[in-house]
Amino acid sequence: MIAIHDWFDYDFPPKERIKLIRQAGFDAVLLWWGDEFDNSSYLEYPDYARRLGLSIDSAHLPFDSCNDIWLDSLNGEGLTEMYAKRLEDAAICGVPALVMHLSRGSEPPPPNPLGLERMKRLTWLAEEKCVRIAVENLKKPEYPPYILDRIQSPGLGLCFDAGHQNCRTPEVDWLSLYGSRLAALHLHDNGGFISGAGEEDQHRLPFDGTVGWPATMRKIAGTGYKGAVALEVTNKGYEDKSAEKFLAIAFERAKRLESLTAAPHEG
Repeated sequence: MIAIHDWFDYDFPPKERIKLIRQAGFDAVLLWWGDEFDNSSYLEYPDYARRLGLSIDSAHLPFDSCNDIWLDSLNGEGLTEMYAKRLEDAAICGVPALVMHLSRGSEPPPPNPLGLERMKRLTWLAEEKCVRIAVENLKKPEYPPYILDRIQSPGLGLCFDAGHQNCRTPEVDWLSLYGSRLAALHLHDNGGFISGAGEEDQHRLPFDGTVGWPATMRKIAGTGYKGAVALEVTNKGYEDKSAEKFLAIAFERAKRLESLTAAPHEG
């Protein structure tokens, strides 16, 4: 099964983007789970996508204020309550996993017991509602282990972002550490770390950067993960292509990745 995030950087209404994704041949879609970015009707999109024949692979929680999870403040409590409501909505709408950021920016608050207790509350709710929280590997590698090592639950796992590993934390083998808890994938490419450039996280199409895809897909296959081969790509660098052409290329690249997963000892 192959999937793509419904925001691939073409300025169409959300339902039109979802329709184009299905027309391109994808089996599943990743959604944005919030009302930002002209997305006020997001609760309608899972059923709409399913009516078109798409499965829902996962959805992404808002992350602009994610650092508040660690802060002893009303904002921190408000963020936790918002995430809890989004988990309940995901269960009602049949969204199996919600991707969460645990930090943002260059100097987020350090991981701490207060944030851990909030994450425990959210994880217990996720387990009760049969939804998984998938914490994503980002720029700061200390945050996912702080949570994953202290909370053992089927309601909590890792969203492995191959592009982030390549350009942010190439020294961390996320799949070896947490592959048994893999809950979602974000697959995209980039040129690796470019010191001081600030433009490493490029979200290119797979095979247009330096990610070692055969080895990466072998590792994913070795985890036993059964979810979709899921792209999180944008059209930056591909602006000369129509949305339909971009999605056609993305579909072909996703099929190449899927073939590496299906034949893990080749390539």
